[in-house]
Amino acid sequence: MRGGQSSDGVARTSDEIDYEIFGHETQYVEITLDPGEQTIAEAGALMYMTSGIEMATVFGDPSKQDSSLFGKVLSAGKRALTGEALFMTTFTNQSNARAQVAFGAPYPGRCIPLHLDQLGGEVICQKDAFLCGARGITVDIAFQKKIGAGLFGGEGFIMQRLRGDGIGVIHAGGTMMYRELDAGETIRLDTGCLVAMGPTVNYDVEFVGGLKNAFFGGEGLFLATVRGPGPVWLQSLPFSRFAGRLAAAIPSGGNTRKGEGSLLGGFGEMFMGD
Repeated sequence: MRGGQSSDGVARTSDEIDYEIFGHETQYVEITLDPGEQTIAEAGALMYMTSGIEMATVFGDPSKQDSSLFGKVLSAGKRALTGEALFMTTFTNQSNARAQVAFGAPYPGRCIPLHLDQLGGEVICQKDAFLCGARGITVDIAFQKKIGAGLFGGEGFIMQRLRGDGIGVIHAGGTMMYRELDAGETIRLDTGCLVAMGPTVNYDVEFVGGLKNAFFGGEGLFLATVRGPGPVWLQSLPFSRFAGRLAAAIPSGGNTRKGEGSLLGGFGEMFMGD
């Protein structure tokens, strides 16, 4: 329930939810709510819920205090800028006993719980990363201050900003890497592999360098750089890479590609057809 104290002794404003993550390649998170507790989630993320849970659809971010029409429209507009749906869903335990609600990952990867009260109250994430979280946390937008990072950084000008003292669960593709960067410590990475970072981490992009690297290296023209101090979360399989491989494997023109598993493969199709 709300109340109590966060890790730094300050009165907590978010619900203290319990959670458990299941699965390996494709995970789901099960949240247990005490009577009266609530969790928020992206529309379409629900996997299942037990009796006693009441679901409600909310226009914009349900954590926003401004309940006026203008405030709701502004909140929904910000969500649209990050590529999210205009609506979010709340799940409240209206029973007198503990109840569960679970949310599934949108594609293969990892569900990552972020204890915001232990992370300074704020984490900046890639668009579409947020899956679910405790009532009381805010899902807002964060603008990239540098034009280069916005244009070529893979995440665009706008990212998600999670604030509060509760637990938020985000999703990363493939396997997740966590690193706590020291002051001045730098990692260069593919622009799509950044999942989240602390507000003190500096994010920028730089040109790969070298004509062969730029045009034939397969990594694009730019690499991202993250510089500490602060935490960073990286993913091994960005959704754009995953979707690109799927799109490349889809036969064009309805071709079933019967020879795909043969030794000759595509060369066999050139000479023998289907």
